[in-house]
Amino acid sequence: MSTSDPSCYTVVFENSAESPSTQELRSSLEKGSDEVKIDTLRKIIISTINGNPQPTLMMPVIQYVMPSRNKQLKKLLHVYWEVCPKYDESGKLKQEMILVVNAIRNDLQHPNEYIRGATLRFLQKIAKDAELLEPLIPTCRSCLEHRHSYVRKNAVFAVYSIFREFEHLIPDAPELMYTFLIAETDSTCKRNAFVFLAHCSMPKAVEYVLSIYDTIPGLDESLQMSIIEVIRLDCKNDSAHRARWIRCILELLNTPSHAVKYEAATTLTTLTQNPAAVKAAASCLISLVVKESDNNVKLIVLDRIENLRGKHGHVLDGLIMDLLQVLSSADMEVRRKAMSIVLSMTSSRNVEDVVLFLKKQLQKTQEADFDKAPEYRQLLIQSIHVTAIKFSEVAASVVHALMEFLGDTNNPSALDVVAFVREVVEKFPALRTSICEKLYSTLPEIKSGKVFRGVLWILGEYVETIPSITDTMREVRKVLGEIPILASEQRLLDEASGGESSTIANDEEGESKEKEKEKASGGKPKVLADGTYATETAFTSAAVARLEAVKAAAKPPLRTLILGGDFFTGSVLSSALTKLVLRFADLSTDVAASNALKAEAMLIMTSIIRVGQSKFVTIQIDEDSNERIMNCIQTLAEIDVDEQREAVREVFLDGTRRAFEKMLGAQEKRAAEKKEAESAKPAIVQVDDLLTFRQFSKKTADDAIDYDEDVGRATGAAEVQEDFMSNLSRITQLTGFSDPIYAEALVKMHGFDILLDVLLVNQTSNTLQNLCLDFATLGDLKIVERPSVYTIAPHGFQSIKATIKVSSTETGVIFGSILWEGPNLSEQCVILNDIHIDIMDYIKPAYCNEAQFRSMWTEFEWENRVNVTGTVSDPREYLKQVMKVTNMSCLTPEGALSGECDFLSANMYARSLFGEDALANLSVERTEAGTITGHVRIRSKTQGIALSLGDKITMAQKDSKPLSV
Repeated sequence: MSTSDPSCYTVVFENSAESPSTQELRSSLEKGSDEVKIDTLRKIIISTINGNPQPTLMMPVIQYVMPSRNKQLKKLLHVYWEVCPKYDESGKLKQEMILVVNAIRNDLQHPNEYIRGATLRFLQKIAKDAELLEPLIPTCRSCLEHRHSYVRKNAVFAVYSIFREFEHLIPDAPELMYTFLIAETDSTCKRNAFVFLAHCSMPKAVEYVLSIYDTIPGLDESLQMSIIEVIRLDCKNDSAHRARWIRCILELLNTPSHAVKYEAATTLTTLTQNPAAVKAAASCLISLVVKESDNNVKLIVLDRIENLRGKHGHVLDGLIMDLLQVLSSADMEVRRKAMSIVLSMTSSRNVEDVVLFLKKQLQKTQEADFDKAPEYRQLLIQSIHVTAIKFSEVAASVVHALMEFLGDTNNPSALDVVAFVREVVEKFPALRTSICEKLYSTLPEIKSGKVFRGVLWILGEYVETIPSITDTMREVRKVLGEIPILASEQRLLDEASGGESSTIANDEEGESKEKEKEKASGGKPKVLADGTYATETAFTSAAVARLEAVKAAAKPPLRTLILGGDFFTGSVLSSALTKLVLRFADLSTDVAASNALKAEAMLIMTSIIRVGQSKFVTIQIDEDSNERIMNCIQTLAEIDVDEQREAVREVFLDGTRRAFEKMLGAQEKRAAEKKEAESAKPAIVQVDDLLTFRQFSKKTADDAIDYDEDVGRATGAAEVQEDFMSNLSRITQLTGFSDPIYAEALVKMHGFDILLDVLLVNQTSNTLQNLCLDFATLGDLKIVERPSVYTIAPHGFQSIKATIKVSSTETGVIFGSILWEGPNLSEQCVILNDIHIDIMDYIKPAYCNEAQFRSMWTEFEWENRVNVTGTVSDPREYLKQVMKVTNMSCLTPEGALSGECDFLSANMYARSLFGEDALANLSVERTEAGTITGHVRIRSKTQGIALSLGDKITMAQKDSKPLSV
């Protein structure tokens, strides 16, 4: 027994560096009050735990502390008996322990039930010392018949701990506990005794459950949980009572306790594959989600429902309307999780009911008091989008309802509607006419430039009849206002100024008149933005005020956007008008009508360019938009040239729609691949793998969930396989070979922790005493354990483990030193090399759609720009190497990267284990010299990721060879 584990089950923390002498401690125990004795005994316990047991103090403790009636002192004394050395050098029990055993027996017979119960709990902690326990067995058994339940429940676990370690001390424990269980009335005592039987005598536990079978639904919650566990364990061994157990579990699905319901439903799916039972379990879980208030519990139960749905196919589809009630939850994560399960359960049988419910929810989001209405509305629109595309029979019924939200002030929701309409109008040609009619009638309600651009593109592509083209042009004129824009705005300004200026543009004559008026009128000093002075006249102040008033006047929505500087929308409008004119020319034989339409379109385009160069816009028109609009004007001007007509038709009428079809095909392919990857189970078996007989046994509904294995996987205890070569690559040398101590560390990553396994080698012929390995960190790293003190023999080894918590994805540095006592108590020190933590262990490739990428790119404030250097000549090769170095995935579709081009632009995305997003944009071009030039822009919410990823790329580029990890 001298080699038994001396660890203490109770943790005692003392924030004190004092270490009084043995004599001082003895004196405090002998003469001090109870408070002094408590403080002294605490110091003795801490000293014992730290490796200085002070055995000479055992008798003073027995003499002066043990007789005390102070309950706090008695509890602390139990901790001392845990950690003090109870055996001498020869491995025999110390004589003093006879007095201790006698005192423990007296406490087990104490009239105070609290002291009895606390002593019984203490017996569980010293259950590895048979010599101490043997004299206490009769007293411990007698406590099972005590009048107070607190004593009895602790006596049960004391007997359990003793029987588990030394079965020969209480050989009749199962029969004793079964008799106790039959006669017991307290629910906690019954539960403890039943747990004893479940772990030490399963047949007795099964016998007891069968004896109370009819009363199980009315038992206490804790006992019901234990009974469910026994049923689960018994059914692992092909129990003859399986049918009765299934009936029992079905009854427990209706208990008031949520915990029992969850365990019963989970267990039921492991016992049977019967569809009725699976449906009952799923129904119970759904009711749990609806009734439970804790959002974390809701998410856990929804995960279980999703697991059931994946394994049992369409058995649960009938419960879809019940699951839709979960959407009443206020938490958006719960709503998203529930919605994803609903979409997987939707079929042609229930799709109409689902869509009707979602449409009602969509209408409710317009109420003023609805919680998180914009986010929920966006989720509903996206879900209806997916459903309508998958089931064409409901597309017609939802598309018009969704188009009511095109004028929504919540821009993401309106954009989702545009994306949905664009996909529907492409996939369902029969709906094009009605959708286009609804779209151009909705134009006056739209407020966002992005939504305008989407709608105008749809109208330009899919308005295909002469009446529709005419109606579209009429509605466009309504949202654009009076044409030409510049002339009408100038007229408003003239009316406001009382006819002082009648010129449309600022010609030289007007400028000279204004200068003369400025000189004639008195001026006052005005401070400009750069701090200099300027002369402000009453005339100029009034002119500016009138101009601002004209700008602020109410205008049609599309005109407001153009005057506000949104010329990208103006260029999209020009492209859409060009497509409408070209299609009208193909369909109509009326040359005059065609020319009139063409002239009107060209007038609108030139009007946009002219007003973009005037003083009425917030910002001047950009070159790209100007060039795009000019190309459209030139296209319409040369529409009658025969040799160019086919090329123009190819570009405007055929090319864009083909590109959109290709994009939709790529999206469907990606979704199909993702679904296939999720459904495909990895079934890779190596040639030399051992076959287990369980593989030939009958699988249950949930593939025989082994809860012990689950706990092992969750805690990492099951992961015992380690790659030797991988471990070698993670070893970092901390000291030199000629130092008195050689140290090296194996750095392991475990989720959010870093485990350092440090090996110390004493290279001297002296004993190194009071050696301490002290670590410090830089970055978001935190050392968990305090350093311990060691003694290393000459040429000896010492292995030390240190755990460091990681709280964010940021480049971290671990540094430190080794201290020990040299000759004449002098302090010796060795400084360790730094350990740099690679953030790539925490960053994983991820995927997001273009809208999410753009939203995050706008939102994130930290940007790191890295200039591209190196000898790589192929832009595509450089992109692959950057992705490899940064662990990022490419969001730009493969189709957009195909073909030969000297320029490449691509978006990349990754996500850390801590939920942090990292975005990157690569823009490079090949020079005439054959090298590539450009930059990589990295954005994130935190500075650490942006700098760390930029450093990875920069460090990789320093080598003359191509990038490598």
